[in-house]
This record gives sequence, C-alpha cells and structure tokens, in this order.
Amino acid sequence: MRALMIEAEGRTRFHERPAASLPPGHVRVAVRHVGLCGSDFNTFKGLNPLVELPRIPGHEIGGVIVEAGEGVGLEYVPGRRVIVMPYTSCGHCTSCRQGRSNACRTNRTLGVQQDGGLAEEIVLPADKLLFNDHLPPRHLALVEPLAVGFHAVARGRVTAEDRVVVIGCGMIGMGIVIGAVARGATVIAVDVSAEKVALAQRFGARHGVLATDDVAAAVAGATQGDGADVVIEAVGLPDTFTQCIDLACFAGRVVYVGYAKAPVTYATQFFNLKELDILGSRNASLMDFLAVIAWLEAAGDAAAELITRIIPFAEAEDALPYWDANRDSVLKLVIER
Repeated sequence: MRALMIEAEGRTRFHERPAASLPPGHVRVAVRHVGLCGSDFNTFKGLNPLVELPRIPGHEIGGVIVEAGEGVGLEYVPGRRVIVMPYTSCGHCTSCRQGRSNACRTNRTLGVQQDGGLAEEIVLPADKLLFNDHLPPRHLALVEPLAVGFHAVARGRVTAEDRVVVIGCGMIGMGIVIGAVARGATVIAVDVSAEKVALAQRFGARHGVLATDDVAAAVAGATQGDGADVVIEAVGLPDTFTQCIDLACFAGRVVYVGYAKAPVTYATQFFNLKELDILGSRNASLMDFLAVIAWLEAAGDAAAELITRIIPFAEAEDALPYWDANRDSVLKLVIER
C-alpha cells in the first residue's frame, strides 16, 4: 500500500506500507479523496507540537468501503461511499461523560496523533463512518473541516439576531461563515487575503474587511458602535486572540478555534467590564457533521468553489510544497485517487 508521509520538516515522500489487518468491528476503506488542512500544513512546516514525525497526514477523508470485518452491520457493503469522523473518544473522561466526546481528553485525531488517510486505504471502526451516496465524491472531503466551523458557531450560540465577526477566512473560517449565515446571522468576515474575504462574501458574509485595514472601525460601523455579539477566532495568533476581546460587545461571546503557538497577554479587565463569555471550540460533533452534509447537499455545485485545486494522488508529494508557495490563494487542496 502506498502512503504519503511527512518525513521531516519540509519533506514529504511516498512509502510502501503493509496493508493493515481487519479487526472485528472495523471496515477497510479505499481512500478516494483527502483534504489537506492547516494542521497538515503546520506539521509540514514543523509548527505542530501535537505531531511526532514521520506521520501520514490527512483527516478530511472520503472513500469507498472495500471490506467489512467480523461483527459489522450488514449495511457496510462494498461500494458504499463514506465520510470519516477522524476523532477517537475514551468514553469515560469528563468530556465524554458530558456527551462532548469531540473534546475527549485522550483524543487521537487521524493525521495528528496517529497516522491519517493520505494512503490507498485505511482501516477504521465502523462507527466512525457516515454513509453518503448523494454528494459529489470530492465534496465528501469538505465535510470535516466545515463541521469544525459549524461546531464553533454552535459553541457561540449564534442566532439570527447576532452580528458575528469571523477572524480568519481559511477553510475553518469559511465553515464558520457558512454556519453563521445558515442561522440567519449578520456576518463580518476578516482576513489578510482580499480573495478569501471576497469568497466569504459570496457565501453570505454581509461585510468583508481586510485585516490590514482598521478592523475596529469597520466593526463599529457595521454594528452601530455596539461591537459584535459574537467574535470567532480561526487564525491562532496572539494579536487576533486579543483583538477578539476588543471587537466583542458588552455581554458578548468570544469563541477560539485557532490556538496561539505563543503566550497571549490580555488586559483582563475587559473580561469583567464586558462580562464576556469566552469559549473554546475543538473538533466537531456528529450533529455538526450532519448539519454540514445537509448544507452541502442543498448547496450543490456551488460548494466546488471551496476547493482551490484537485491534485492527483500520484502527485501528492508536491501538494504541501505547493501550498507553502501559494499561501494567500490556497483555501483547500484535495488529493484525489
């Protein structure tokens, strides 16, 4: 079995790996599409502290069932298309006991804490697969990253009455924009890339703001001076972490999806003066996956605009270097086999 490995910082190469065994309760899936995400890119750049190299990247996976192991339901028949939920859960930590297994204390995400899906096939527990024979096969790889954005929107309790600032319009940020618009919110999209801001507006953001402009003034103008009801951060820089506090209205909500790789210094009096709700957001739940699938099925061909480039599996060694050379223009690279 061929698999792409990030061997070291800045170096990817195909390797031959033995086919995995098929334990009871598991399913063998032929991988057809893998989306590359920011965590894969950071691993390639040596900036992902959660990853030990070498590592097979990829957790945004669409594929086709090849074989079902012992004890798997009869519905898991060869040829059915599936979307992968790439997280693990222990079932007994505090998060799992509260029904929030997406934040499991010992979670091991494919492509991060364990090898991922950028290979010819992968063996997974049957309960980590969602059937879908309706979406275009390429769009199966869009479900997981958009679901992470939808989860952040749910964490922020976004409603149709809210003015929502989204800082960062990469793929996760686009999921936030789409999820907030789907709830009827007024969205203000902020990014360093004019191209990504324009894309966010095509997917329903009411206002677009370049991060190099006066973002605070733009948000004040769009909210009649109140500030945003919800600010969602999808960048992961100290400056954008603190910017969220400035942009939020009194009694507002702040949601962090990105995480800063360096310490963040706050003027904490605004936590109290504004009485902010400050929330983290991690991964996505089954409900988020289902909500995204429904949105993609309704969006149809329009969702194709979220894919920057389709790269054949045989050329996957060049995918992360291509992203590195075209950071401003890449939203989503999808490897196709």
